[in-house]
Parts: sequence; structure tokens; C-alpha cells
Amino acid sequence: MAQSCTAERTTIRKEWGEMAPAERINYTDAVLCLSRKPPRLPTAEYPGVRSRFDDFVATHINYTLHVHYSGLFLPWHRRFTWLWEKALREECHYTGYLPYWNWPLWTSDLHKSPLFDCSETSLSGDGEYNPGEQALSGGNVTIPRGSGGGCARCGPFKDFTTHLGPFSRDLSSLTEIPSPKFDYNPQCLNRSLNNFVTSHYNNATIVSRLMASTDIVDFQTVMDHWPPRPDGVLGPHGGGHFSLGATMQDLFASPQDPAFMLHHCMIDRLWAMWQSRDEMNRRHALNGTTTILNPPWGQQVTLDTKMEFGVLDGPRRVGEVMSPTEHGLCYTYT
Repeated sequence: MAQSCTAERTTIRKEWGEMAPAERINYTDAVLCLSRKPPRLPTAEYPGVRSRFDDFVATHINYTLHVHYSGLFLPWHRRFTWLWEKALREECHYTGYLPYWNWPLWTSDLHKSPLFDCSETSLSGDGEYNPGEQALSGGNVTIPRGSGGGCARCGPFKDFTTHLGPFSRDLSSLTEIPSPKFDYNPQCLNRSLNNFVTSHYNNATIVSRLMASTDIVDFQTVMDHWPPRPDGVLGPHGGGHFSLGATMQDLFASPQDPAFMLHHCMIDRLWAMWQSRDEMNRRHALNGTTTILNPPWGQQVTLDTKMEFGVLDGPRRVGEVMSPTEHGLCYTYT
């Protein structure tokens, strides 16, 4: 049985820029360590899984059709990011806790942020310029291309190799994991920093609007779509993904970008803050089904709904992750 989460035991997750340079290097060293450790998933069944890092990527791929644009998005990713933090600490000598990417601090110039400034204390920065990168269109919005489009050119993940994907962005009629599934496809970490995306979809105004949400339906709508569909294609969740390049834009395999966990840590931070502002009505508020895009036939999520994590963890009830200070979780945010 997990110990109770007392004030003395509660760990604190910090914003990346609040961390000392040595703490940041400790984090990226641990990520690289996971990428060198053998996987727990069998490579014979999962050819693209070549490391412990890839166990997390494959798990995300395996459950993507249940934990995105659904009632499981927030609770499943809360547990997923906590399992990542646990692996870094227990398997790779990381001494801190999962940091977050506070989007509004760096919306005007990602290149100058401590996360993506290409220094040894960053998460690596932009990619080499690729003239073939295209603008993206969806709904009534066209997103200009970013400033890179090729392999990350500097920082600790300059020579980082990803092994899975890429997957199509077409989500229509998806009932099973599409090709290439778990095929082995070594590639570099693709980066293309996009200040247009962050300035439009991850700014302080949108975060304030998110936090002003009156109920969980509104919170989810703002998180995934700002403005709400059909007037736009991105919310702050999609904004973080589409601001960094092709690796992070891949709905299925996006955990291959080391920024993924910090982006989702920020999402969890905002959800935790929103929940705590009205404990009675928000702590256990849920909305949606266990299937992507919440089809009419989808099963409604409840506190008793079981979430799966493959080799990372045993099944967990949604009710076990509705608070970051209960059922074995014990963390807060700066």
C-alpha cells in the first residue's frame, strides 16, 4: 500500500527555466540513458522497439486510439508522464522530478527559450533548414511552416535516432493502429520551431481562457481546439505539438521528441490547477468516451474505467489518477 502523501513527501515539479543548468543536464542525461537501455517489449513482436525509451513510445502508439480526443486524454497522460518520471529516477539516476514547458513564457521566440536554444542545457533546438517543408492547412486556418524542417542540429539530442513511425495525420475512419504500426524505421529527431503556432495557440490569453473554463467539457474543448471547431484546428495541446516539427506532430509516435513529456507535464499542471479551484465540482469531473473523437457508440468514461499501460504498469482505474496527491501519486507544481 502506498504511503499517504504528506506535505513532507510531496515532490515539486519545476518549469525548465527554473532548474539549474546541472539539473537540466541531469534530466537530459537520464533521457539518453533510457534510450540506451534494453526494452522490455519483445523486439520480435515490436521490431521498432530498440530501447527502454521506445517502450514508452510503443505504449503511446498502442493506446492512441483510446487516449486522444476522448475522456481518457487527461487521466491517461497523467499516469503516463508519472511513469516516465519514475523510470528516469529508478533506472537512470535522475535526481529531480519531471519539469514542464510553460508555453506563454516563450511564445514570441522559441529559439531563445532555455528549452530550445540549442545549448547543452536545452532539449536541443531547431532542425536544419529543409526547403521542402510545407505549410499546414486545416479548417479555416493555414499554419505557416517553421524555421527548420530537418534533423536537430545542436544540443544533447543532435544525434538522437527515433525508431518508430511516421504515421499519417488522417484520423478519419480509424478503428485500428494504422501502418507502419511497430515497424523499425530509424530517423533523426526532426525539429522545426514555429513561433506562429506558439504565439497563436499557446499564449497567456489562451491559458487564461482555459483556466476560466466553467466545466470539464469547456476545459477539454479549449485545450484541444482554440477557437472551437470548425473555426480552428489547434488548441494549446495541439499548439505545443505543431510548434516543434514533424516528430512532435505525429499523434501516435510523438513521445519520440524529448519535449513531449514536458509539454504534457504543462497540460497536467493546468488540469491540476483547474481541478483545485473547485474541488467539489471538478476533482472527479469527466467527459467523453474511451474512443478517439468520442463516437456515439463509444463507452462513457467513469471513475471505474480501466486504463492500460502495457509493460509500463498494471491496469489503473481512472479514479486513481484524478488527483496528483492520491493513490501513490504525490507531487505538485511551482
